[in-house]
Amino acid sequence: MKIGLTYDLRDDYLAEGYTEEETAEFDRLDTIEALEAALLFSGYRPDRIGHVKALVTRLISGDRWDMVFNIAEGLHGFGREAQIPALLEAYGIPYTFSDPLALTLTLHKGMAKRVLRDVGIPTPDFIVIETEDDLTSLEIPFPLFAKPVAEGTGKGITAASKISSERELKQVCGTLLKKYRQPVLVESFLPGRELTVGIVGTGKEAVALGVMEIHLREEAERDVYSFTNKENYESLVEYNLVNDDMARNAEEIALAAWRALGCRDGGRIDLRADAAGYPNVMEINPLAGLHPVHSDLPIICNLVGIPYHELISMIMRSARKRILVEDLV
Repeated sequence: MKIGLTYDLRDDYLAEGYTEEETAEFDRLDTIEALEAALLFSGYRPDRIGHVKALVTRLISGDRWDMVFNIAEGLHGFGREAQIPALLEAYGIPYTFSDPLALTLTLHKGMAKRVLRDVGIPTPDFIVIETEDDLTSLEIPFPLFAKPVAEGTGKGITAASKISSERELKQVCGTLLKKYRQPVLVESFLPGRELTVGIVGTGKEAVALGVMEIHLREEAERDVYSFTNKENYESLVEYNLVNDDMARNAEEIALAAWRALGCRDGGRIDLRADAAGYPNVMEINPLAGLHPVHSDLPIICNLVGIPYHELISMIMRSARKRILVEDLV
């Protein structure tokens, strides 16, 4: 099978003048090389495409693929992660991971949390702040937590994201609204353990690969898995595989959220425990990072003994199986 690879290469955007933070979600060249090697190991023929504009050029020239392995995050708008899947659907080309609806929904954390809340999946109380005037309708008690509504990789999250007063709330929200030019999600701050659950599969066949707890070292920004902590995880963060009662609860909740939001093939769900020790869904990651060493999903796989090439093979098997089922309907 000829497998196209769609991605946003970090170096390309840095060369255009974008900052390290603006390109934080984009992939390094060694990630693309690792994906190519893993696909070759499983007998596929990978073909690098690149970002959405490169895909458009290739499609117009007549190029086609049996499937596209899509990890492109996009650059602008709430639909940025959905651009390539929507384009591939228009051309009838199958692809890995979630569809445009799931990718757009999960990127907007407020919309995703409304769906989760509607189906009874625990998630912290929240409000979406479009302008500073919206703060007058806030009825959630302090402490609070604020972050951009549609960013990943800890972008916009710092030690200041944990908020204890109205003055801090107004200052942080004003800064985020201006810098990221998108709404701000303000939610109850949860004081408990931080967990992330790795998942492969689709629907009823989705399974949890493992639960990893995130410990911040003394030198790290306190209380938050921030952009700085993630970028410097080797010195600031400790990752441990856990299998206690809370971890099992987290697996069950994560799988319920994965299925409720229609996520497919592979990804991660981040949770944090409330004061009673019960895990709540914080974020859904249907396009989880796939760097073989630095990304959380491969780190989980490494901790449970799943080689990187096997993770990629599992994702491909999930995609091929559901595409076959779709073709038979």
